[in-house]
Amino acid sequence: MADKIKKGALVRAIKEKLENSVEAKASDSRFPSYLFETKGEVVDMRGDYALVKFGQVPTPNIWLHAEQLETV
Repeated sequence: MADKIKKGALVRAIKEKLENSVEAKASDSRFPSYLFETKGEVVDMRGDYALVKFGQVPTPNIWLHAEQLETV
């Protein structure tokens, strides 16, 4: 699935893959619901990580591992 994530793709975070990840352990593990319920756009890719912009709500962009994302 990670190979399908490209710049410009519309994505949503996969809750099960994000909950006990390195990213969850490195910061607040209470992720906002918009990560899982709204569409985000991949604005940049660096290796296995995607910078995702969620335009529905006024929030900062977030870096997520491509395996934690699904295209919508």
